[in-house]
Amino acid sequence: MNSSATRREVLTVASQSALAATVFAGLSNRTIPSLGTNEPIGNGELWLGYPRQDQTLVAELVGVSHFNQSRVKELVQAYPELVNATWDWGFGDWETPLGAASHTGQRGIAEYLLANGARIDIFAAAMMGFTEVVKSFVVAQPGIERTLGPHGITLLAHAKAGGERATETVVYLESLGSADAGLQVESMPEADRQKYLGQFTSADFDLKLACRLNRTGLLVIDVQTGNSQSNNRLIRYLGNHEFFPSGVPSVRIQFGFEQEQVSSVTIRGSVPEVTLLL
Repeated sequence: MNSSATRREVLTVASQSALAATVFAGLSNRTIPSLGTNEPIGNGELWLGYPRQDQTLVAELVGVSHFNQSRVKELVQAYPELVNATWDWGFGDWETPLGAASHTGQRGIAEYLLANGARIDIFAAAMMGFTEVVKSFVVAQPGIERTLGPHGITLLAHAKAGGERATETVVYLESLGSADAGLQVESMPEADRQKYLGQFTSADFDLKLACRLNRTGLLVIDVQTGNSQSNNRLIRYLGNHEFFPSGVPSVRIQFGFEQEQVSSVTIRGSVPEVTLLL
């Protein structure tokens, strides 16, 4: 049994989030200008869902908070209310800009977000090396060190992402013995992953699901319904052809087989149950 996200998986999640941010930005009906230009912010049109925040902007800010400090600054300066926005990468895998910076070790981005009103949490404190803050959380809520962050990444992994400046925090969390206890999953030989690949569609809904291997050889799904997309979602193996999307253990993805060939996939749990056929 493998009980925590590997370093490769953490990096994969970060790179996928960055890619997704680019994709979502490309879906915008308007160009988001860079500061310092003569272009106006917005074009006077109301976005879908107004007065709730523009989800294209939310997706981009959370995405670039994994890696692009200059773009984070542009977006927060133009739209300061987005600093605490939360994006659902799929099925309920929620993440804030600060959460994105925390598990990728982007201290500069985290410091900028905090200075502009982001709400600190135990994951950001761990990455920043704020050992006394982390200890205070643990004293106030015993067992909180087992709480998982975005994408199911452990608290200890966040501290390790902080590098040398979080060394003391890493030592403290390791002493607790459970700060790296991730979700229990099964290992799967790389050759076995091939049998789950395919493109599935629903006869009852405008829904498509593609299961494929990403650039690092891990299984991911792309889900599309109408104009909504959730791409590059890592799925974690539970055994018996059953998986859950990264960070959302309440949802199950069950593959069905006929004569040893994949024929269907069923999504169930805290979402409407739906079966898609190959």
